[in-house]
Amino acid sequence: MLKYSLKDGYNEMDFDKVTNMLKEVWWSPGIKKDEVIHGAQNSAFLAGAFTPDNEQIGYSRVISDKTRFAYIMDVVVDERYRKQGVGQAMIRFILTHHELRDVYQWLLLTKDAHEVYSKVGFNIIINPENWLEIRKKRPSR
Repeated sequence: MLKYSLKDGYNEMDFDKVTNMLKEVWWSPGIKKDEVIHGAQNSAFLAGAFTPDNEQIGYSRVISDKTRFAYIMDVVVDERYRKQGVGQAMIRFILTHHELRDVYQWLLLTKDAHEVYSKVGFNIIINPENWLEIRKKRPSR
């Protein structure tokens, strides 16, 4: 059984490792460390998963007013540790964390992990026609 701990806070994160994980996923291919750090600095909450020897194996962040709304993003797990419950554990950690206890509307975007998120309570948006977006091409940095 995989042993790991969950930590929160900017100073706990290994941004070299986080960048290496994020640059390999579909939503942020080739992302650079300065963009990862800038996003983290401007987030309301950061969470990570770590092995007993303190290697970071998971990362997630939350954009929120910490009152009514929160958007979970950049949920990523090191490829060697996927399908072992690490991502779900990070999401549960976020959803139950005292800093975010007042939030009552949670949102996230996924292309292929609907089953993972449904296990922690997420559902398809009830009224998708009420949501609007502006989606621009990701700038090259």
